[in-house]
Amino acid sequence: MSYKKDFDTAVEELCQTFRFLSETGCRGFDCSKESLEIVESWGHKEAFSHETLEAIRIDLGECRRCRLSESRKNIVFGAGDPHARLVFVGEGPGYDEDQKGEPFIGAAGRLLTKIIEAIKYTRKKVYICNIIKCRPPGNRNPMPDEIEACFPFLMRQIVAIKPDIICALGSFAAQTLLETKKPISKLKGRFHDYNGIRVLPTYHPAYLLRNPAKKRDVWEDMKKLMKALDE
Repeated sequence: MSYKKDFDTAVEELCQTFRFLSETGCRGFDCSKESLEIVESWGHKEAFSHETLEAIRIDLGECRRCRLSESRKNIVFGAGDPHARLVFVGEGPGYDEDQKGEPFIGAAGRLLTKIIEAIKYTRKKVYICNIIKCRPPGNRNPMPDEIEACFPFLMRQIVAIKPDIICALGSFAAQTLLETKKPISKLKGRFHDYNGIRVLPTYHPAYLLRNPAKKRDVWEDMKKLMKALDE
């Protein structure tokens, strides 16, 4: 029964993709040898192992895979070193990020910059991105179907970057990466595993702006992060 369910799911996803392509004016497909080799690789672990961030961004295109595309101004793909040892993953873009198409440039972003500098790194030496790439209206929490539509692209980004450590900022980043519903307070402060990559959850900078007393907790997490990076 599980095979039939997987087959039905795959067929439905293909139908949705074809409907989207049709609505956007697509009337044919590239059947070159290169394209066919890419299609044949789908489903294999190594399928995305040699992708570049640039190629992933091109594949994302002017994404219309969820409702967030209706209200966004800019897709916020990510920024930083494409071969960074350390990746910061947040929840989603806010107003400032949506306006400029860059991650973490508002008040929370300025605090994140200070945190990065405190661990002797710069924004150019890390990679910064989010679970979702479009701003939810009114900065609301992302919905499950929005995360489901966007997360595959983050997964591919991580595979392309091959970081040593991911710092998950806040509940949505940590819960999505670790496939858990535990609160950030129960996840922070220790390393977890994401496909062989160490993940350190900590509080989101936006949370720290509202709860400055928690900055001490984040600094303790950052000390663990620095120690791990020195190993």
